[in-house]
Amino acid sequence: MSIRPVLEKRQATPTLEGAGVHLHRAFGFKDPTELDPFLLFDDFRNDDPARYTAGFPWHPHRGIETITYVLAGEVAHGDSLGNQGSLGAGDVQWMTAGSGILHQEMPRGNALGQMHGFQLWANLPAAQKMTAPRYQDVKSSDIPEIIDDDGTRVRVIVGDFWGRRGPVDGIAADPQYLDVSVPAGVKKTFPVDTYRRSFAYVFEGAGAFADASEPAGVLLEKEVAGQEVHMRDLSGDRTLIRFGSGDSVTVQAGEEGVRFLLISGAPIQEPVAWHGPIVMNSKDELRQAMRELRDGSFIK
Repeated sequence: MSIRPVLEKRQATPTLEGAGVHLHRAFGFKDPTELDPFLLFDDFRNDDPARYTAGFPWHPHRGIETITYVLAGEVAHGDSLGNQGSLGAGDVQWMTAGSGILHQEMPRGNALGQMHGFQLWANLPAAQKMTAPRYQDVKSSDIPEIIDDDGTRVRVIVGDFWGRRGPVDGIAADPQYLDVSVPAGVKKTFPVDTYRRSFAYVFEGAGAFADASEPAGVLLEKEVAGQEVHMRDLSGDRTLIRFGSGDSVTVQAGEEGVRFLLISGAPIQEPVAWHGPIVMNSKDELRQAMRELRDGSFIK
């Protein structure tokens, strides 16, 4: 077993998107090879309706897949093909934009005004960029949850994990998308396919992601439930952890436990021409998409 090293830890950056939605961006619009096949990851968590209700009005997508995971509140959506619906707490929508779609996403808070969700963009390979758009809407009750003997909980949204398979399928990046909760003081190792790019995103509590060997010279400041924890190495709320190569990821939970998304996917390794929500392989393809948006032939 080879534990994946931590290549980088960084905080998500406050960003304004849509018609005025305040969110935090963990990565996106910089180096598309960094986490290939993934292009962008946003955390749109907020407890103030004034900072999210303007939503994401009508906008186009082509050449990518968008994955929306809601934890609190709702996201109402509609598109140019007549599809409409709403995602509630725990629900997931995997949208394959393919050849092109116009849609809108409008967040609504729960009874306390809370809105919390994530959106991930995954690239499509050249051979699938102009496929017909499709949706996979998954209710929370259809997402398998595994509870291990030590209290670790894993929701399997996409991919195979510990003998269970997530309900979303047929995705180009062949991803694994897990929602992981590790109790206080527990040290846990999770398998990750060697040939996939992988990252974690912490959104509750804190934990230390480390190599097989403990870092030298780090002062141990606390013990949690009999387990040594490198408190200076803990990654807390809104932290992105980017991993190197290996076949597993290890985390040591802090004193409040840790909850994070663990996501991996097979690299596409193709040229990327990117403008906003449209991602193609060449500038010529990108210019064609923009012409079609202007002349009304974008939807196929």
